[in-house]
Amino acid sequence: MNKILLLGANGQVGWELQRALAPLAPLVVCDRQRADLSDLDALARLVREERPDVIVNAGAYTAVDKAESDIAGARRVNAEAVATLATAARELDAWLVHYSTDYVFDGSGDSPIEEDAPTGPLGVYGQTKLEGELAIRASGCRHLIFRTSWVYATRGGNFAKTMLRLAKERDELRVIADQFGAPTSAELIADVTALALQRLAQDHELTKHASGTYHLVASGETSWHRYAQFVIGEAVRLGSALRATPERIAPIATHEYPLPAKRPANSRLANGKLQRTFGLVLPAWEYHAQRMIKELIDQGTV
Repeated sequence: MNKILLLGANGQVGWELQRALAPLAPLVVCDRQRADLSDLDALARLVREERPDVIVNAGAYTAVDKAESDIAGARRVNAEAVATLATAARELDAWLVHYSTDYVFDGSGDSPIEEDAPTGPLGVYGQTKLEGELAIRASGCRHLIFRTSWVYATRGGNFAKTMLRLAKERDELRVIADQFGAPTSAELIADVTALALQRLAQDHELTKHASGTYHLVASGETSWHRYAQFVIGEAVRLGSALRATPERIAPIATHEYPLPAKRPANSRLANGKLQRTFGLVLPAWEYHAQRMIKELIDQGTV
């Protein structure tokens, strides 16, 4: 690889990608100021000028509830900008790495969902992310679409940090217990991305069949309720003084916490294809969650 172009560099995944991709090739790092995904002409011009071997798009419109009333804005970033990148990648014969979501599915069933399962987004966010996927495939560019879910990092806001903050302030918490998935760290997503790209650079045979869609999530599953119990239990075990301990977290149904955008009940994604194709082992979700909690405590955040 001669050059990697990273977009969305200041998001949770983008921040970790800066670290993970830097050893592979010269890295052109673009935050929103340098590469506004809503400016399609400027985006195409940037790719033509940089002429990268790999484009990694970590940028997205991720305000799930806001997207319900800002359809054009979500579509611009999640679909039209992605189509622009895919066209540019095809022209340059570059690889395009793009991140998608469990929200492209309708959340039915209670088993891990395979990559080729029928899609059926429940809202605007999922629909526009699916449109981005379809644009990549239609372009004919070489690509890795990584669908992920329940993403978190020590940097920025996330569910675990919110639970820890609330557990300091309240005696009891109420958390949704009928949605299931695997909390997946931005660190893991970035490291797997780098390893996959390294394998492609080293294995010419792999490049012939690796282009496609993969589920990049930690192994195992939990509910938001059990995830909250785990996070708070770990923090208590490591010495944090919290008012709401795990046994004081009450399970509730999704309908008891209404939001503008409907969430999929089943966000379990089967990750076997990714592990087989690139020879990787995706750890249990608890592994990186424990590391995050330890880091937050060491920082004095909790």
